[in-house]
Amino acid sequence: MDTSVADLRKDYTLQGLNKADVDPNPFKQFQTWFDQALKAQLPEPNAMNLATATKDGKPSARMVLLKNFDQRGFVFYTNYKSYKGQELANNPQAALTFWWAELERQVRIEGRVEKVSDQESDQYFYSRPLNSRLGAWVSEQSQVIKSREVLELRLQELQTHYENQEIPRPPHWGGFRVIPTVIEFWQGRPSRLHDRLNYRRLDNRSWDIERLSP
Repeated sequence: MDTSVADLRKDYTLQGLNKADVDPNPFKQFQTWFDQALKAQLPEPNAMNLATATKDGKPSARMVLLKNFDQRGFVFYTNYKSYKGQELANNPQAALTFWWAELERQVRIEGRVEKVSDQESDQYFYSRPLNSRLGAWVSEQSQVIKSREVLELRLQELQTHYENQEIPRPPHWGGFRVIPTVIEFWQGRPSRLHDRLNYRRLDNRSWDIERLSP
């Protein structure tokens, strides 16, 4: 290997992040940055790292897709019997991280987690492509399987079974909402002196904005 991992570095120079310029509402500030990520045509701008932990604190993380956000929080969908689903059932706290490299930006979110309503889960499920709906039935997510062929055979069986029929949402599949207590906006700056503005939710449901040292 010609290049040492320790020598890999990038100086961030695009722009800064000032407290006077951000929206006092972190959800509106997130909307602004998300819209800019969309405009920049970034690949999967809604991809986010989801970190969860077992009841005794053993962490795990994986990439998932944000499917909705509003003043209530940030929503993703999954199999409730998956590792992350089981961890969230036993320890309903999570952290999210968005990394938009081309914009030299990161957003970190921490908060408690709750299931979305059945109505919300149904609405999203029935908006999915046909095979994605079937896939929610096919996959026993996170469980050991013998081979790829097991999945493909099960998909073929379900395609035949539900031909010309409505595919119901599996009872083990639905959405989680991360309800933030902390949202941090990070903008890369030269010499590793990055800008970090941290929104912290107060007891009166308003938000305090703090500048953090990089």
